[in-house]
Amino acid sequence: MGTEASASAVDLLRSQIPFQTDGEFVLPPTGVGLVLVDLCNGFCTVGAGNLAPVAPNKQIERMVEEAARLSKLFCDRNLPIFAFLDTHYPDKPEPPYPPHCIIGTGEENFVPDLEWLEKEPNVTIKRKSCIDGYISCIEKDGSSVFADWVGKYQIRTALVLGICTDICVLDFASSTLAARNIDRVPPLQDVVIYSEGCATYDLPVEVSMNIKGALAHPQDLMHHIGLYMAKGRGAKIVNRVVVEH
Repeated sequence: MGTEASASAVDLLRSQIPFQTDGEFVLPPTGVGLVLVDLCNGFCTVGAGNLAPVAPNKQIERMVEEAARLSKLFCDRNLPIFAFLDTHYPDKPEPPYPPHCIIGTGEENFVPDLEWLEKEPNVTIKRKSCIDGYISCIEKDGSSVFADWVGKYQIRTALVLGICTDICVLDFASSTLAARNIDRVPPLQDVVIYSEGCATYDLPVEVSMNIKGALAHPQDLMHHIGLYMAKGRGAKIVNRVVVEH
């Protein structure tokens, strides 16, 4: 499918399942936490692995830029950040996906623009071994690293960005909202997804047809669907993040 045809398909989809964004998010001085979903080499750095982009990708580059900008803003204000990093053992596959973000390969680590976060005292890093970050935080005794983080910093709003919009971001937002509804993550009230700070991968129809078992995954279309589904689960979708003066 050519570029014009792809754009027409996305426009058609948006006309059939439109959603109204919640505008801009004004960053409050307290009560907000930044959640970064899988800003790791294995999903974001060109040529870094089976699920990494094969060529420079504007949507992913924009996401990384916004993640770096907001991370610096949060650190400058000493606001809490919770960062998920997809991390797997070689003997524990994650079907239906091929091996990715295996410990020791470097794929499981922050993209270069965010490596500095490892040394910041306000950053909590959680290496996750499953698609849904919320589930990955639940320990065998029933406690939750994420719920503890929310409680410790009295987070009422979680500002979420990362990759993939329609997979890990959507799953995390959906589970977190479900948990909020039954009072499992007090005092959390809102999950806000920043659309310009999210991205997903691109697997065009014509490429997927030549890969056995692959599902087509046109980037702009699936990005829209991911945001639409998250909105339907109760997330707020914003297209701009500004600072309260």
